Amino acid sequence: MNVLVDMNLSPSWVDFLTGAGFTAVHWSDEGAPNASDRAIMQWCAEREYVVLTADMDFSAILAASEGLRPSVMLVRGEILTPDGLGSAVLEAIHKTRGELAAGAIVSVDAQRARLRVLPLEGR
Repeated sequence: MNVLVDMNLSPSWVDFLTGAGFTAVHWSDEGAPNASDRAIMQWCAEREYVVLTADMDFSAILAASEGLRPSVMLVRGEILTPDGLGSAVLEAIHKTRGELAAGAIVSVDAQRARLRVLPLEGR
């Protein structure tokens, strides 16, 4: 699975995810730091990347557009680093890998992960 780490998360996520066997890049290495969320989403959709972010706008854009791609992993909590949420993120990826490949929003915090399958038509 390919993961794009959004600007609002530490680049340390790249090493963490790469170490867990995933292809991961940080947006700061791929595009303009002031790129719009829509531009980031388009980049991810074209390259089959999942967005790892703390920004709820990505989910809102998918809901409004009734889109299928890209999948979004939304991390929530006080400590948004691999030390704080890394194990929860990996567990969520492994449990929802099929849904992420098909199109989904997965919200992850230290206690649980919630899954929404795309598109979010009329939901």
